[in-house]
Amino acid sequence: MRHRKAGRPLGRNSAHRRALFRNMVTSFLEHERIETTEAKAKEIRPIAERMISLGKRGDLHSRKLAASYLFSPAVVSHLFSEIGPRFSDDQGGYTRMFKTRIRKGDASQMTVIELTKKDSASAEEEKSDPKKEAVEAKKTKAKKPPVKKEKEATETKKKTAKKKVAKAKTADKKTDKEKVAKKKAAPKKKVSKKKKESES
Repeated sequence: MRHRKAGRPLGRNSAHRRALFRNMVTSFLEHERIETTEAKAKEIRPIAERMISLGKRGDLHSRKLAASYLFSPAVVSHLFSEIGPRFSDDQGGYTRMFKTRIRKGDASQMTVIELTKKDSASAEEEKSDPKKEAVEAKKTKAKKPPVKKEKEATETKKKTAKKKVAKAKTADKKTDKEKVAKKKAAPKKKVSKKKKESES
């Protein structure tokens, strides 16, 4: 039985694992979005949500607890001044995770973990980012074929259809001419004298 074995070892001893989690949670709260492996993301998610709950509380004791875990004082102030008030009306569910890609080399499942609510300034920057707009425009151009090619394709189809109709008409004319020529070239049957006398 696997009693008292909660958590993932991640190939590290306890001190290394705790330092890894502290570092990842600090960078997550700083950038509000990181990409990591699925196992690590599942491990840091409850810790990050606990830190956000401390930021919502906002008292001195909560600030000391957060400062004892996070590596950067700037991230602590960001947590209590911006992230905590942003989720003041929410009772949990501060983060979301979604799978992105398979990492080359070890085929690990990569996931993105991010905050469910973004800062208004960062959201506006994302909307008006010229680089992203250019990339999206390129994608749409790649997906949609150019109009000229579509017109050329339709014109070629029409031309081929016309050629087929013309060929069919010429074939019909040839067959008609051949029939007439055969009729003309066919020898007339000679009527015997007896038949002529009987007819008269």
